[in-house]
Amino acid sequence: MITRLNYITLLIVFVFLISLIQGIKRGLSKSAFQLSQVIQDIIINITAVIITWKITNWLSPKLQNWMILKSIQIPSEELNVLEKGYYIVLTSIRDFTFIRFILIFLVIYLLIQFLIMLLFNLVFLNLIRTMKMMNGRKQSKSEIPLFISQLFGGFIGVIFGLAKGLIVILFLFIFVTLFPQTPFTSYIQSSTLYQSGTEKVLQPISQNFIETTLPVLAKEAEDEYNEVLQRKYEIIDHNIPDNIVEATHVIVKDLNTDEEKAKALYDWVGTRVQYNWEKVRLYEEEKVWMEQTPEDTFLTKQGVCIDYSRLYAVMARTAGLDVKVVTGLGYDGRGGMGAHAWNEVYLSETNEWIPLDTTWVSSGGNWFNSNDFYETHIKDA
Repeated sequence: MITRLNYITLLIVFVFLISLIQGIKRGLSKSAFQLSQVIQDIIINITAVIITWKITNWLSPKLQNWMILKSIQIPSEELNVLEKGYYIVLTSIRDFTFIRFILIFLVIYLLIQFLIMLLFNLVFLNLIRTMKMMNGRKQSKSEIPLFISQLFGGFIGVIFGLAKGLIVILFLFIFVTLFPQTPFTSYIQSSTLYQSGTEKVLQPISQNFIETTLPVLAKEAEDEYNEVLQRKYEIIDHNIPDNIVEATHVIVKDLNTDEEKAKALYDWVGTRVQYNWEKVRLYEEEKVWMEQTPEDTFLTKQGVCIDYSRLYAVMARTAGLDVKVVTGLGYDGRGGMGAHAWNEVYLSETNEWIPLDTTWVSSGGNWFNSNDFYETHIKDA
């Protein structure tokens, strides 16, 4: 019988029973006080969210316009770690709507919540003290029969239990919405209490907002997070050494289109740089990572996938191309997938981003915008 029980249902029941037992043990006065505190917190938080939402919607585009007008430029000289982090954060706030909105919202929300709570305590707590003084002596707990106190405390505990149970169902509902294909999702949906909570309470209240909007927001957040990862390499490798600049100009000197330049650099990096198996061995066996710059890769002509990709990126940018360093998984030749990095470059002639993998040039095959490229490459998500 135990193996047939749905543990999601048991979890919801357990949360409800804990609140009921707590209500009975606390009695009327303590439970009522806790309820009043919860109601106060709900009022403060809802008010803070509404005010913050309106301020953020108004402020976010204005902040972006101001940052664009300030023309934030990444210095050409070598940056230290703190400076690199500063420009990654600053340019991400300027360029990515979702990230900017969330950061502004969090800062303003904390400030508004503090101010509302301060005002609430100053006004309402003084009012409560005045009312207590007018009512005279506070009724003692002994004047309320224990059974009545426990009964009403249990009733308040039921209210808390239902609310907490719905919160549990809400988090499960969000998980199911974001990850609909997992085995755990099917298990959650098999719970009768979960089904009742979503069908009779959450869906009517939200009017399918969570199901329709949350996945879209999650996708936007994921896309912008990946763009921030890309921005990291743009900042780190912003300072391009003269020797790489000179070599790039020689390679693309007589070429006109973005595709010709991108293909020439793909061939040059892929055939000049040799894969550094010793670097891989040190990392896998001794957990030692040999960090290297694009200039290190250019001079030594050795590196692993991330080194190929970063070198290609700085050369492509030197040639006037828009380029990304993409991380994810790549086919390992043994039936599995392993950590990998490659590039995407923008072709203005066709108005599209195309993938290319300079690391795999030496292994044969066409890895410059091949039709089956993403059969062997999976982007981070």
